[in-house]
Amino acid sequence: MKKVLLLLANGFEAVEASVFTDVIGWNQSSGDGSTKLVTVGLRDRLQCTFNFTVIPEMTLDEVDVDEFDALAIPGGFEDAGFYQDAYHEEFLDVIRKFDQAEKIIATVCVASLPVAKSGVLYGRRATTYNLLDGIRQQELATYGVQVVNEPIVIDKNIITSYNPSTAFDVAFHLLEQLTTEGNCNHVKKIMGFLKD
Repeated sequence: MKKVLLLLANGFEAVEASVFTDVIGWNQSSGDGSTKLVTVGLRDRLQCTFNFTVIPEMTLDEVDVDEFDALAIPGGFEDAGFYQDAYHEEFLDVIRKFDQAEKIIATVCVASLPVAKSGVLYGRRATTYNLLDGIRQQELATYGVQVVNEPIVIDKNIITSYNPSTAFDVAFHLLEQLTTEGNCNHVKKIMGFLKD
């Protein structure tokens, strides 16, 4: 069983998290059955960007990175407190551990910023939120990242994307890397993303 750690910062954007729970969940129930997702946060209750509460299955202090095959991180909003958790040293350290083990790290939108702040994107290609005058892409560049203004950028084990519209594509890239292209296409079909 391939296990995905869905790392949630307070103030995360629910739609960006839900793509991972749905794609991995659909694979578990109707795909090849080889994946499982575990929700994790720094605290035992998290507030989403647009005001509902989520209770993660584990807190970060309970996590053993060796038990997981991939890390997925949704982005969030600054005014909802996203960066307070996302830039916390414990949050950054788990990112470093996944990268050191060369495990997949999949991010949506501004979730690439804590990945960059952790140091693992230095000198590598990535993207982040591309609208509002590119302010987040400029911030990403301050961490020594080669910023690419494309919807999805994959550099070795790290997947980054540039806004919420890319979220499902990121989740499908993650599923394909964890399983196979054929299995991923099967899940896309049963979810209605591919026609016969």
